[in-house]
Amino acid sequence: MASHRKPRQRPFSGGTVRTAATLALAGAATATAFEGTSHAEPQQTPAQVKAEVDRLYGEAEAATENYNGAKAKADEAERALTGLQDEAARKEDRLGAARSALASVAAGQYRSGGLGPAVQLALASDPQDYLERASLLTRAGDRTAAEVASVRRGLDEVGRLRARADGSLKEVRARRDELARQKAVVEDRLATAQRLLARLSAEERAAYEAQHGGGPDSPAARPAGTVPAGHPGSPAPAPADGSRAARAVAFAYGAIGKPYVWGATGPGSFDCSGLTQAAWRAAGVSLPRTTYTQINAGRRVSRDQLAPGDLVFYYSGITHVGLYVGGGQIIHAPRPGSTVRLAPVDSMPWAGASRPA
Repeated sequence: MASHRKPRQRPFSGGTVRTAATLALAGAATATAFEGTSHAEPQQTPAQVKAEVDRLYGEAEAATENYNGAKAKADEAERALTGLQDEAARKEDRLGAARSALASVAAGQYRSGGLGPAVQLALASDPQDYLERASLLTRAGDRTAAEVASVRRGLDEVGRLRARADGSLKEVRARRDELARQKAVVEDRLATAQRLLARLSAEERAAYEAQHGGGPDSPAARPAGTVPAGHPGSPAPAPADGSRAARAVAFAYGAIGKPYVWGATGPGSFDCSGLTQAAWRAAGVSLPRTTYTQINAGRRVSRDQLAPGDLVFYYSGITHVGLYVGGGQIIHAPRPGSTVRLAPVDSMPWAGASRPA
């Protein structure tokens, strides 16, 4: 009689198992790929690219001011180190001369010191003459002792100077390291911004650059310092009052069209605080290097008190500055790829204003 039992199923062989596992993994990978595609980040629109570039340029400008501050401190530390090294070298020269003189005295005393004072007095043909010479020797001995003490003080002082120089050298190295870090941040932000701008079409990029002072109709496309006749950035007439503020304004007008270069203080290129520092330097006033120190370098003024020559600061981190020139206008160095130009005083978020002393 035929058997009605179901035939016994053979278990999967090793090859079958591997095949099934491979198919399962392939299916999972395919599903993941489709899922990833469905959740892929959408391509940025030109407006989004421009907004991101604006953000990156803002971060680059903040890093530039940090770089400027680090550079000023590094320069100051290097000057201090050089001063300490020079002072130590001068004192060592003087100390060398004093030690040579002492060595000569010591050698003389050694040569004449074979007989004690009592024996010399006993053998002297003229005791009175000996006593007079002994008095002179005593005073000379006092003088020598003072010279020895002076040399010892000199050695101590040189040692202290050397220790201070060693500390200053460590500070210089730390300042240089900070400078390199800030430089890397600036260059990273600028490089990323340039890569984003490269995604735009030629027309979109030209429009963006024109909007920020770098397009064909902006000062960037003209020789530095030249402006079309009748343009609102035409050079101002020579100041009649000769005041320091007027001289600073005249300098800023003369800088229109010169390129923005981060870290630059002129005369051929500027960053924002480099321009204001150079303008007031031309007027005989020394300003500190960064936006966040320049804002405290003079008397604070409100928006309705602005006068030509005042420094106007922007953004919450006080990362940008321009020079007020009157008529609701500032002259400033906007950003990389742009040039020094006129702009409305309210074209950026206000952070404060100050009037250099």
